[in-house]
Amino acid sequence: MMAPVNVSIIYYSSTGNVHALAQAAAEGAEKAGATVRLRKVRELAPPEAIQYNPAWAQHIEATADVAEATLDDLSWADAVLFGTPTRFGNVASQLKAFIDTAGGLWQQGGLADKVVSAFTASGTAHGGQEATILALSNTFYHWGGIIVPPGYTDPIQFQTGNPYGTSHVAGIGASGSGPDEATLQAARHQARRVVDTAAALKAGRSA
Repeated sequence: MMAPVNVSIIYYSSTGNVHALAQAAAEGAEKAGATVRLRKVRELAPPEAIQYNPAWAQHIEATADVAEATLDDLSWADAVLFGTPTRFGNVASQLKAFIDTAGGLWQQGGLADKVVSAFTASGTAHGGQEATILALSNTFYHWGGIIVPPGYTDPIQFQTGNPYGTSHVAGIGASGSGPDEATLQAARHQARRVVDTAAALKAGRSA
């Protein structure tokens, strides 16, 4: 019997929206039979920036028990889902800083042929969600990753509307109620699709 697919879900979230998507992705991956590591990246923002937004400070406290990502989480994984809020149409600096530590692992070939996918959230409907996911894809190209987008491969995708990766519109300056159930279902579907693809590749390699 083939070993389960190992999936790392590595994300950055300031006020909790991307965290909610990451949790839903973890649920979807586990339901698909994967062994899952849910990991946040280290917070790098100065305290004065965090305290300016009460929802940001509250989320840090609420997720204090979530383990921080390490390079071992990349090395261990057959598949990785990355989550980030959109920052001016780009990847949050906290997640980018973690990715930038992976140069040695990349040079050793430790990132090649991993199944990869991404999800995001932004303050507005046209706040750069697709650009952010495409920016992460530039990293995946360099790694030799196998990018698996959700596409329109499930009816839920015709409700949420983003074939690049699950995305949520949070609203400007509001902590909000978080992603709705359709968006969480999309995140679960995206993770299941990643697991199914990684499992097929893993089976093919072992045959």
